[in-house]
Amino acid sequence: METLQILGWIYLGLTLGCIGGVIGLGLFQAGRVTSLEKEIADLEFKNRILRGENERLSKRGKPQPRKRRNWKKKPVKK
Repeated sequence: METLQILGWIYLGLTLGCIGGVIGLGLFQAGRVTSLEKEIADLEFKNRILRGENERLSKRGKPQPRKRRNWKKKPVKK
């Protein structure tokens, strides 16, 4: 009977310890997770800006060709 009682206390201690550990880790990691989420949002915003800038620059196309000069041909003397 006494062995069963000791095992019950051990089981209760492990259960409460696991629950407390999960809650403690959750509290300590909450700040880190929000920091990482803010960084992800910032990087997505920068990505959108750079993608728009890239599209704007790539639409420029080729430069206009130079105008060709029309020279009058000189008559050939024979």
